[in-house]
Amino acid sequence: MKTIALVTGASGGLGREFARLLCAEPVDEVWAVARGEQKLNALRGELGDKVVVLAMDLTQPDAIQKLAERLHQHGVRVQYLVNNAGLARMAPCQSFDPAEISETVTLNCTVPAQLCNICLPYMAPGSRILTLSSAASFQPMAYLALYAASKVFERYYTRALHLELKGTGITATTVCPGWVKTDLLWQTHDGKPVHYSGLAEAGPVAAKALRDAKRGRAMSVFGWYAAYLRLEAKLLPTGGIMAMWAHGAAPYVKE
Repeated sequence: MKTIALVTGASGGLGREFARLLCAEPVDEVWAVARGEQKLNALRGELGDKVVVLAMDLTQPDAIQKLAERLHQHGVRVQYLVNNAGLARMAPCQSFDPAEISETVTLNCTVPAQLCNICLPYMAPGSRILTLSSAASFQPMAYLALYAASKVFERYYTRALHLELKGTGITATTVCPGWVKTDLLWQTHDGKPVHYSGLAEAGPVAAKALRDAKRGRAMSVFGWYAAYLRLEAKLLPTGGIMAMWAHGAAPYVKE
């Protein structure tokens, strides 16, 4: 029986780093899922034949069923499931049309829950689920309202799942970094560099998340900035935190 790791959003950023790290793990294959086949093929060229390219759009109605059928046909053991795929855009709430709202909620919320359910029957003691939430889940965030709210779902769902799995030897870890240097972040605004407090490289974030998952932790928080945001959300009134964030974010909002 083959042992696999399944990574969504594997073509870049954190997903790419997870794929790289998992290729060094004792698994037979790393199933790399993303929309862009060209980038996935480049990833396979870099990391080797252990990478299995699965180019698909997980927001499409039949995508999860296709993955479920593939798991059944190959009769694999899922050692790692990394729910990394997601959508984010900083903008006022009213600038999102219904289609974008639906796509974001589907990819950020529905898909991770569905993937957990189709993978769990193929997991065994020692298997790990990692779901990428965010420090944005610690408080409501104006201009990132849809993204932050979807990350709350991922954090709560994964922590509850972790408790439900107690005693099975399978764990679920919610990963909550702050700003991570990926293609999702724009680098300049009006010709000036954008400053991100506590900006982290994707590699160390993924490495810590994997270590925390192996230790059976329910949450992985990377870096001082994310830890500060978590503590701030516990100690300060929500309204005050929201106002400070909105004031700082307003100049960078993209319509």
